[in-house]
Amino acid sequence: MSTIDAIGGGVAGASSQAKRGILRNPANGLYRLMRWLAHCIERRRTRMSLLELTDDQLSDIGISRCDAYREGLRPFYD
Repeated sequence: MSTIDAIGGGVAGASSQAKRGILRNPANGLYRLMRWLAHCIERRRTRMSLLELTDDQLSDIGISRCDAYREGLRPFYD
């Protein structure tokens, strides 16, 4: 075992299954970050879809064009 492996706890020799588990562990900060980013992307996608609706479609769901623009132009992280 090399000195680097000893210091790192043998992480360099970890199996690919163990490495994939790092990304799937809910307690892992990287996992939470990836889920948050996915949520932000989905939120942005749905807001952009809202801007594509016609006035008739917006009135069907009870939203004015002004409300649709206000919601659709919000930043993805908000």
